[in-house]
Amino acid sequence: MAPGDGILAGPLDIDGPRRRRTTYPEVTAIPGLAITPRGEREPWMVISARADQMYARDAQGRQHLLRPVPGGFTVQGQPVTLVAPRPVAPDREAGRTSSGSMAGPKASARVARAGRILVEGIHDAELVEKVWGDDLRGEGVVVEVLHGADDLASVVRGFGPRPGRRLGILLDHLVDGSKETRLAATVRHPDVLVTGHRFVDVWQAVTPAAVGIDRWPTVAPGTPWKEGVIAALGGTESPAAFWRRVLGSVRDWTDLESDLIGAVERLIDFVTEPAPG
Repeated sequence: MAPGDGILAGPLDIDGPRRRRTTYPEVTAIPGLAITPRGEREPWMVISARADQMYARDAQGRQHLLRPVPGGFTVQGQPVTLVAPRPVAPDREAGRTSSGSMAGPKASARVARAGRILVEGIHDAELVEKVWGDDLRGEGVVVEVLHGADDLASVVRGFGPRPGRRLGILLDHLVDGSKETRLAATVRHPDVLVTGHRFVDVWQAVTPAAVGIDRWPTVAPGTPWKEGVIAALGGTESPAAFWRRVLGSVRDWTDLESDLIGAVERLIDFVTEPAPG
């Protein structure tokens, strides 16, 4: 380098214009939000957050204490600054439901709304009831079982959705190319919302850590999924008995994968939205 070259070659103007600090959009770190910390490839799920710290769970079910530094995370591929939810002053008698929402004083369930939420099977219904049951009763939302989605379009027509009579549908394995995605595409109505998760079965929406396993096994094509999972884990019980163990391991929403949390929350918001006018 020649004399006089380089960043220290000339006089320093410490009073000159300063580089503008990069700013990032703020996103509220609500429980269940999918985030990707800087340097990670797999999304994590927010468990709780306050002003100076946040807990999140990684894809392997491990919990981490994180600092919400500016631009330290991405949400849907965009760098953001995570901020804690605004504190809500609860009533003296208020607590929290299993879904993490505020629960008011004990009251009778509301009269059922005209709207409904449909789920594919009884296990889906039991899991939704365990985590969101208090919320659903408070809103007057009834969950019904489809017993399979093969006749989805006819079920929707028979329900007769319209403003004030909305229908929410929760499907398993709602991914590109799946049967469920093709069935969902047959339903086009402004008062119907179809959501779902990526898992073959709702069992997988319970985190492996909650069940006490390292991961959910991969089942070979052509093998009944539930039986294949039980066999791979070295179990001998029936699917019904194993499910009782899985369901019993769920304490609240923190034992569920973010796919299911987000899907159910969207359905509840959809069917409880006031009719226009």
